[in-house]
Amino acid sequence: MKAQTKMVKSFYIAGFTYYEGALAFQHLHIGTKLKLVAEPKNRHDDYAVALYFNQFKLGYIPARQNRTIAMLLNNGYNVFKAVVQQIDPHEHPEQQVRVAVFVKPA
Repeated sequence: MKAQTKMVKSFYIAGFTYYEGALAFQHLHIGTKLKLVAEPKNRHDDYAVALYFNQFKLGYIPARQNRTIAMLLNNGYNVFKAVVQQIDPHEHPEQQVRVAVFVKPA
């Protein structure tokens, strides 16, 4: 039997208003793959994990949800797949894009 992908987190992108979300928005669709980049030297959050679409920095995993993902990424375990889960252009920018993070099957 094939291993199933398990969702571990779902959240709106923190800081979407302040980064390059507006530049990337027209390219984002449900299922769009995003890159997770740990920022252990971030001066605001030791567990910061940024979200990127191509070269565009979209924002961060919210601080209350980033610790486990950051610890694994910081120790070389990139076992995650992040995708756009929901888009709503009529919401406030901080709630326009929802992301789901899955653990990749072994």
